[in-house]
Amino acid sequence: MTTFEERTTVHAFRDDALGEHDAVGLAAAIRRGEVGAAEVARDAAERVRAVEERLHAVQAYAEAPTPSAGAGGPFAGVPTFVKDNTDYRGLPTGHGSAAFTPRDARRHAPFARQFLSSGVTVLGKTRLPEFGFSPSTEYEGAEPVRNPWNTGHSAGGSSGGSAALVAAGAVPIAHANDGGGSIRIPAACCGLVGLKPTRGRVVANAQSRRLPLDIVSDGVVSRSVRDSAAFLAAAETYWRNPKLPPVGLVEGPSGRRLRVGFMLDSPNGVRADAVTRAAVTGTVATLERLGHTVEPVAPVIDPRFTDDFLTYWGLLSFLIGLTGRTLGPDFDRSRMDGLSRGLHETYAENWRGTPGVLRRLRRTKEAYAAAFRGFDLLLSPVLAHTAPPIGHLSPAVPYPELVERILRYVAFTPVDNIVGTPSISVPTPGATEDGLPVGVMFSGRPGSERTLLEVAFALEADRPFRRVQDA
Repeated sequence: MTTFEERTTVHAFRDDALGEHDAVGLAAAIRRGEVGAAEVARDAAERVRAVEERLHAVQAYAEAPTPSAGAGGPFAGVPTFVKDNTDYRGLPTGHGSAAFTPRDARRHAPFARQFLSSGVTVLGKTRLPEFGFSPSTEYEGAEPVRNPWNTGHSAGGSSGGSAALVAAGAVPIAHANDGGGSIRIPAACCGLVGLKPTRGRVVANAQSRRLPLDIVSDGVVSRSVRDSAAFLAAAETYWRNPKLPPVGLVEGPSGRRLRVGFMLDSPNGVRADAVTRAAVTGTVATLERLGHTVEPVAPVIDPRFTDDFLTYWGLLSFLIGLTGRTLGPDFDRSRMDGLSRGLHETYAENWRGTPGVLRRLRRTKEAYAAAFRGFDLLLSPVLAHTAPPIGHLSPAVPYPELVERILRYVAFTPVDNIVGTPSISVPTPGATEDGLPVGVMFSGRPGSERTLLEVAFALEADRPFRRVQDA
């Protein structure tokens, strides 16, 4: 592991049309005529090229990304990327896999259309680990996506490519999605804001609707709370789920005093490392100083939850192995990476327990709801330890050891995916000796995104988030 003095930091911030704007600020500059949308797209493409050799975050580039004439939306003219598990017309969708040859998508996925309605200009697609299974964007036969705060470390996963580009300043905001932590994990690793919305808050993708448990939510990673808030408001303008309370545009902290329950270790018994625990206790102190009531809480979930989630994870890999030819006619399951194959094979040996697994996972909703009694939000680590060195979570690591490492790392995020509750990763002032950011996570009841954004705004206002260009 490198020391703080030896770390290599990469960023693209410079004196150009993007400056140091977040997405809201850049869109405002475009509306005022201070910079042109075409100029912004050109400078963003140059920024991406400047860091890509070090970060390896891009999967595909759009041939001629041009802003739509007269495009509306809060992000009109803002350059961005779409994650490479979501169809974007004219670009291949590879899902991070070497098991098939991806074909150009003939149409935009439903969420891509919702994202485009905000006015963004798509420059291309970002890399993810194979099928989004890993919490680190690494591969068996290709360069990993590297963390711009310290290129010897993981950028997280599965939205690692998006997080690396946003943290490095190549673009101010990018698409991400989350089926077990894949928005919040890379946000924590890269010092970003990552909001996983309530299940059903944004347009669902076709694959999720066919699963016995829909665990995936789409969203963005951003450098400011207001960008994540503006995205959610724009998504709601395009389509709003009538079964959920509206969020609207959240523009800052509220004056409401909250009751927040906090935990340092995961309900399944994984103990967080010292720097992560310090980030949570530091956040507790800040919340109390801001007038909120914070108390320890110990959610009780079925002790089989971790094994059950792993089984469900295996079911997803098994289904991909069965239906892979719908992705590409040359799909070959033997070319899936070690993690995907291990999940597939383990599930194939234990599939008979699936009904009980699904029954118990669905019951998690009741136990999790009990944890919120008397509280508005729950505060916890995002991960049990900070971003690991490249190689620690490589799919080339033998499967049994790799799974143990993943479970000791991703110990907090999956519950919100099973239950469908919203959750947000927020940067903290602290850093590791390797210069890496440390995030904390707030989770809420279904539909409570407004409260999550308000508390995130309060923390950002109290102490602005660290920036990689100042590291």
